Amino acid sequence: MTTAAEIMTQGVQCVRSTDSVVVAAEQMAELNVGSLPICGEDNQLKGMLTDRDIVVKVIAQHKDPRGVMAGELGTGVLVTVDAVDDMRKVMSIMSQYQVRRVPVLDGSRLVGIIAQADVATALSNDEAGSTVEAISTDFDSI
Repeated sequence: MTTAAEIMTQGVQCVRSTDSVVVAAEQMAELNVGSLPICGEDNQLKGMLTDRDIVVKVIAQHKDPRGVMAGELGTGVLVTVDAVDDMRKVMSIMSQYQVRRVPVLDGSRLVGIIAQADVATALSNDEAGSTVEAISTDFDSI
């Protein structure tokens, strides 16, 4: 079966945990992405930051985005997969945790990211549909 490494997007850029949300938003705009991995000064993955996090946790709460650091928003369980994991495991993890993007690690090193769109294009319509449905079920409650 296909592995995570075979369908992941490589060359993923991180936002530093000490970067402001403004820097993160500018980076998202420049890269045309809706999420970024958050990496610490040790280059280790610390969390994920989404454009939704910025809107809901900063803008909607009238916080100054220049004063909120990316690392403050990367809370909760960090869900990752290993580069050698097969797609069944990747789909299971994405469904279980209802995440639309999952970082791919080789040991402790970030090597890529798998988005819901990657799953949809790499798998059969039935497999992709089941995964997308499982990821999206009750997504609004997260």
